[in-house]
Amino acid sequence: MGLKPDRWIRKMAQEYGMIEPFEESQVRKGVISYGTSSYGYDIRVANEYKIFTNVFSAVVDPKNFDPHSMVDYVGDICVIPPNSFALARTIEYFRIPPNVLTICLGKSTYARCGIIVNVTPFEPEWEGFVTLEISNTTPLPARIYSNEGIAQVLFFEGDEPCDVTYAMKKGKYQGQQSIVLPKL
Repeated sequence: MGLKPDRWIRKMAQEYGMIEPFEESQVRKGVISYGTSSYGYDIRVANEYKIFTNVFSAVVDPKNFDPHSMVDYVGDICVIPPNSFALARTIEYFRIPPNVLTICLGKSTYARCGIIVNVTPFEPEWEGFVTLEISNTTPLPARIYSNEGIAQVLFFEGDEPCDVTYAMKKGKYQGQQSIVLPKL
């Protein structure tokens, strides 16, 4: 990286628009933290959710996902039913450079409550709002706080750009503007 990780993230966000909106420091007071951290960036969850429901006794099938299995919800607090999940999106829009790969991990505040956040890596030259999968592994309803931290993105910079980027592959999740359900 050459620069210290937090400085590198600031530079990439400011000069290349890698993260928008970008919070230069970590915001903590009264919220689940978000913004630039020592070696990554803590992303926020927007107030739009798709909550899984099994009202129609659907089978979860990644090759033929039934959108009727999800209920749309907008609000400051999302309650995920016991042993269920919700999809959401980040507030931040990402533009990943061709020599960078990210890994995203849930924040410990949620993990300690049995709430797991799953996100696949952001590949080189992927861009969009991130679709988040938030699982409630507990037998109780779980609260998610909109506009607050939900997960941390770690950035890995290669010495040179990769040969085939996500944009070159015309990836099916490129340029996401909203919560995107599974595609085949």
